Amino acid sequence: MTETGVRLDKWLWAARFFKTRSLAADAIDGGKVQVNGSRVKRGKPVRVGDRIRIRKGPYESMIAVVELSEHRRSAAEAAVLYSESVESLAARKRLQEQHRAATAAFKPTKGRPTKKDRRQISEFRGKD
Repeated sequence: MTETGVRLDKWLWAARFFKTRSLAADAIDGGKVQVNGSRVKRGKPVRVGDRIRIRKGPYESMIAVVELSEHRRSAAEAAVLYSESVESLAARKRLQEQHRAATAAFKPTKGRPTKKDRRQISEFRGKD
């Protein structure tokens, strides 16, 4: 760690937002990570007080950098590196509940169609 800060990809990896540094770098290059509201490069130094927006799939986290680290440690120690805004946490919980409800409502069919079912599908589609 230097006086000027820590590389963004290293910090995201150390804070356990991504499993590897290369995944963090790919997310940064893909525009999934913004620092203080602007798109940045992976080598951008992160400083205490910076606001970072991270999008992973349908989830979005708005965090503030509290401490700096270049080394990946336990999850408990990594959680001290940042603080997540209350709005961000509430939005992620709400989206998680929506996904859970949608999954519970899904009832899979009985499996692959039988030969009789395939004949009926072909007949319905007009294929002989």
